[in-house]
Amino acid sequence: MKYLFLLLFTILTSINASDIKIAVAANVSYAIDDLIKEFNKTHPDVKVVVTLGSSGKLTAQISNGASFDLFMSANMKYPNRLYEDKIALIEPVVYAQGSLAMLSNKNIDFSKGINFLKDERIRRIAIANPKTAPYGKAAFEALQNAKILQSIKHKLVYGESIAQTVSYTLTATDIGIIAKSSLYSSRMSKFKRGVNWIEIDSKLYTPINQGIVILKTSKEAKAFYDFILSEKAKKIFLNYGYLTP
Repeated sequence: MKYLFLLLFTILTSINASDIKIAVAANVSYAIDDLIKEFNKTHPDVKVVVTLGSSGKLTAQISNGASFDLFMSANMKYPNRLYEDKIALIEPVVYAQGSLAMLSNKNIDFSKGINFLKDERIRRIAIANPKTAPYGKAAFEALQNAKILQSIKHKLVYGESIAQTVSYTLTATDIGIIAKSSLYSSRMSKFKRGVNWIEIDSKLYTPINQGIVILKTSKEAKAFYDFILSEKAKKIFLNYGYLTP
């Protein structure tokens, strides 16, 4: 019986050994399935388990002992913090650069650009929480630099992540400031550029450099890390509206 127990334990351990757990910023949720599919073409036995959330909340979980092998953040601030705290094993590197867009499920006259948000017909505007979501921080910065923040601040509705912000944009508000990458998922293809969405001038906010770090040592984690920085992954990121380093 003892031998059978040890044999079963060894088998289960060997099965689970090829699993990797990654914490992923919500804006990457639209691209992550394609990334994993491409990775599994060369690593079919590795199961990638994804936890999505705002980068700030994921960082708090990791700092409090949550078990992840990798962290794909929506900025460099949080991965740098984990590295400085000796939780991340390597310095973060940029895997993609994100950008902002305004989206509405209505047909919009975007000729005024971001200043359209001051229109009295726009009563509620969704943005991600700037305290925990880097895309929210960038949106806040864009509104400040456009000199319209104070006049529209009462309209803002905050999502805990960029994914929740997209949901609010489509169901609970008149318009939203979201990650451009979210517009490239199949379910968003019905929304037309210049009619339902436009990019926000990138000069209005600090470039959104998204960083990745390794949190645990394993050959599987290193393989996925290397893949995310590969040319194959870059092509997928480009297909979802990101820029790549």
